[in-house]
Amino acid sequence: MTPDTAEEILPGVLRVLAANPGPMTGPGTNTYVVGDGSAVVVVDPGPDDDAHLAAILDAVGGRDVTAVAATHHHADHWPLAQRLTTTVDAPLAAHGHPAMDAPDIVIADGDELAAGTRTLRAVMTPGHASDHVCWLLDDTSLLTGDHVMSGSTVVIAPPDGDMGLYLGSLQRTRDLAPARILPGHGPVIEDPAAVLDYYMSHRREREASVVDALGAGAETVDEVVAAVYTDVDVLLHPVARYSVLAHLIKLQDDGVVVAGDEVDVSTAAPDGEDGTGGGHANPELPAHQPPGMSATWRCR
Repeated sequence: MTPDTAEEILPGVLRVLAANPGPMTGPGTNTYVVGDGSAVVVVDPGPDDDAHLAAILDAVGGRDVTAVAATHHHADHWPLAQRLTTTVDAPLAAHGHPAMDAPDIVIADGDELAAGTRTLRAVMTPGHASDHVCWLLDDTSLLTGDHVMSGSTVVIAPPDGDMGLYLGSLQRTRDLAPARILPGHGPVIEDPAAVLDYYMSHRREREASVVDALGAGAETVDEVVAAVYTDVDVLLHPVARYSVLAHLIKLQDDGVVVAGDEVDVSTAAPDGEDGTGGGHANPELPAHQPPGMSATWRCR
């Protein structure tokens, strides 16, 4: 798909691909314009970019915009909302996070947004980010932001990312049994049950590998990454460190491992610096290294 052009992927659903491809964003961020002939909701307006704004407005086509909805606060998903909401005179709808503008509509689980005759229902899915929300369209198609993506698994970066919550959110979306997934990155997922099953089994296997690595003598996050991520390009190992830390924190909560330095691995970074302050080079990773990254770890 060509960036900054609208493509109808389902009746009443237009996808506009942002021109921000990269290792963490795949082909770029998917913005969705959802609705009928009278009104629409724009989901995940994406990065602040003139061409992307123009493409979204073209997809809206002069229809009333009920809301501009964000799945979460990361810098590749919401910043264009600052200009888009003003341009189309629509409220920002999001769960809310210190790293983003305060939403006009604070979203809670089960809240609904109307887009003409179409309905988007909020499904809270914390884990990738503490404020992450998916949107269920007409009880059939699930817009998943970064909760589930095409072609790759998802980074869980503490302190804002939480592996235990993420696994629970995956099970919840599996139980919803959507007909398809419209991800924040990549093409439509037509076999959501199989993909969600893989996501959960993959995380369980990684967790078991982390425990095995500690049992074999690894003590630090970097040592665990080297032992576990042998199937991943070493260029991605700095990113893998965060998912390993997320697994270790979950395992500590489960009583399986302990941080040898007895650090508080739940310590949060300052507001606005724990996931994607504006312009941060990597929209998935904290601006400051969580304390547990430098700790030593062992099995109980």
